[in-house]
Amino acid sequence: MNVMLLGAPGAGKGTQAARIVEEFGLVHLSTGDILRKAVADGTPLGIEAKRHMDAGGLVPDEVVIGLVQERITQPDALEHGVLFDGFPRTIPQAEALGAALAESGLALDAVVSVDVDPEAIVTRITSRRQCRACGAIFNVVTDGDLETCTQCGGEVYQRDDDTEATVRKRLEAYQAQTSKLIPYYSEHGTLHTVDGNQAPADVYAAIADILRAIG
Repeated sequence: MNVMLLGAPGAGKGTQAARIVEEFGLVHLSTGDILRKAVADGTPLGIEAKRHMDAGGLVPDEVVIGLVQERITQPDALEHGVLFDGFPRTIPQAEALGAALAESGLALDAVVSVDVDPEAIVTRITSRRQCRACGAIFNVVTDGDLETCTQCGGEVYQRDDDTEATVRKRLEAYQAQTSKLIPYYSEHGTLHTVDGNQAPADVYAAIADILRAIG
């Protein structure tokens, strides 16, 4: 079973991905991890990716797709299936991924879109705080506006990525590009939408029901 998770930044995809991998045994495909491993291993595609990274540019889609295709045809991925999380981000990437899957005799069984109200995402992310020392995560709504970590006593701060201006910019980028994948996969008949405004456990229950039905 090959599955894709879609959703805006802050929609809770990371939490849901971890539970999906745990229950269904899928290989969690992270393009960042694949890139780093290919570069470290010095593979031909890894060398090509490093050339672009060292020049301060983006790794071209064809290189990323090549790395993804290599990963999805490895024995563990073929045996257990793959969970695509954070990739693709654009229609051209989605088209290239579809071609790569077809070339390998594979297909996407389900695309699950976790739909969350944008203003709820802004509130959710801007409420996060983190300890500089141990990395513990807090929330001002449930934990109060802490100045020191309750676990190690370190300084608690708001990350630059969690400020309202940054969050809104990330949401704008998502709307401009990645949100276009929702109608794209809907037209392909693989899209399932889940209400991400619910409690995380309820979101997962809805996702699990979808995956059990197709598994």
